[in-house]
Amino acid sequence: MKATLHMRSITLFFLLALLALLSGCHPKPAPQEATAFILSDTMMNRIRIDTARTQPLRSELTLVGRIMADENRVIEVFPLVGGNVENVKVELGDYVRKGQTLATIRSGEVADFERQNTQAQADLLLAEKNLRVAQDLFESKLNSQREVIAAQKEVERAQAEVSRIKEVYQIYGVSKSSTYTVKAPIEGYIIEKNVNQGTQLRSDNANSLFTVGQISEVWVLANVNEGDIGRVRSGMAADIQTLAYPDELFRGRVDKLYTVLDPGTKAMTVRIRLPNPGLKLRPEMHATVVLRYDDGGQMVTVPAGSVIFDKSKHYVMIFRSRTDIETREVTLLKSLGDVAYIRTGIKPGERVISQNQLLVYDALND
Repeated sequence: MKATLHMRSITLFFLLALLALLSGCHPKPAPQEATAFILSDTMMNRIRIDTARTQPLRSELTLVGRIMADENRVIEVFPLVGGNVENVKVELGDYVRKGQTLATIRSGEVADFERQNTQAQADLLLAEKNLRVAQDLFESKLNSQREVIAAQKEVERAQAEVSRIKEVYQIYGVSKSSTYTVKAPIEGYIIEKNVNQGTQLRSDNANSLFTVGQISEVWVLANVNEGDIGRVRSGMAADIQTLAYPDELFRGRVDKLYTVLDPGTKAMTVRIRLPNPGLKLRPEMHATVVLRYDDGGQMVTVPAGSVIFDKSKHYVMIFRSRTDIETREVTLLKSLGDVAYIRTGIKPGERVISQNQLLVYDALND
């Protein structure tokens, strides 16, 4: 029995030794080396690299406003006579040229001007005839020089009346008929229309028929809350956006600060003047106005698009070379438009990836 156990032990020992020998014959696999990251030519063409730089620290003020025509380029057209509006040639929003007919009015007052003109012409002809007769009689010694002088004065009075009637015709823009023509005083757009065909106008009408405005340059009137008045200055740059063109930014400057506050809202009105290329901005459009002002001091900035937000932290991709790109955490103070203010984490002069940086970030951090 003991001999049998002894033989089994020897056999087990030799088996273990053989297994150890066989396992030692197979070399252990070498550890795999980590593959170095390198930015491909395709990715190099797709990214954009910007440099961090120090800029003045700014803040912005967002206001609600509306587009207005420049009051210095707006003219209201009033009727100079009463009567019946026979025809209206334009509609709201139409572009008109100076002297273009806006409407025609048949007026008894204009008819009376024609009667006065006819009478004045007849009186002038009679006065001139009497003067010639008086001069002939004076040469024949049949009357005195006093009568010639009196006839001459009658001619002068008749000429003055004819001149007055012509002046009235020019002022009123009437011709030899009972029709009065309303014409555009300047070129521009019809921004207000208060008359239609068939309207009866009184001679003492105090309302304008049309308002013609030039809108190649417009105003934006916006309200500033009382607590923000100290931040607004004349000459500040202003960015304007409208509902009609949400993807387009219009730029102007604060032109005037109105000193009187609205008693109801306690807000101050500011006026922004801006060019209107393509005449896209129309009076009474709503506008969002953004004013930027200096807070004092300076801070390192990068393009706002270069900042990555992930896992409740902010990162930027620091670019040194296509094989040396670092994911670095930064402390973001705020973003203002296309500028991000960085409190800590980056120095001026360091380069960051500002376009397609998410692709690089994912490749490095997955």
